[in-house]
Amino acid sequence: MTSPPAARIHLMTTFFLVTCGALGGACFGLLLGGRGTAVVAAGAAGPRAGTGAFLSRRQVRHSSSPGSCRSTKYAEGIADAVLVNIATYQAAAFPLPPGGLTEEERDARRTPAYRVAAVDGLPSAVRVSAADALDAVDQGRDTDHAQAAMDALFLTVYEHRRIR
Repeated sequence: MTSPPAARIHLMTTFFLVTCGALGGACFGLLLGGRGTAVVAAGAAGPRAGTGAFLSRRQVRHSSSPGSCRSTKYAEGIADAVLVNIATYQAAAFPLPPGGLTEEERDARRTPAYRVAAVDGLPSAVRVSAADALDAVDQGRDTDHAQAAMDALFLTVYEHRRIR
C-alpha cells in the first residue's frame, strides 16, 4: 500500500527539519560551550522539531485523503466566489441608473469574474454555468437573458452544495 504524495512529501520534510534542527542545535551548542553543550542542544532541538512535525501529521493525512472535507469545502467556496463575482459584474454591466458606471469600473468588475471562473478546483458543472452567465452578461443587450443565466448559475451552485 503506497501513501499519497502529500504524506510522502510531509515525511521527507519532517526528516529534513529534524536533521536541520539537530545540526543547528549542535552548531549553536558548539559555539556556546563546546562539545558537551553541542550534544545537549542537538538532543533538545531535534526531537522538538520531530514532535512538531508529528503533531501536524494528522492534519496532513486528513487533508490529502481523496474526497476529504477540505476539498469539498474548497470547491464550495470557489463556487460561491464565482457567483458573487459574476453577480457583481452583472450589476456593473446593467446599472440601475443608466450610465451610472464608467467603462473602467465595468472592466474592473469583469476581470475578477473571469479570473475566479477559471480557478482550478471549480466543479465542471459550475464552470459551464459560469461561462454561460459571463457570455450573457458580456453581450449586454438583454437583461432578461442575463438574469436567466444568473439564475441558472445560482441553481447550479446550490445543487453542487446539496450533492455531497
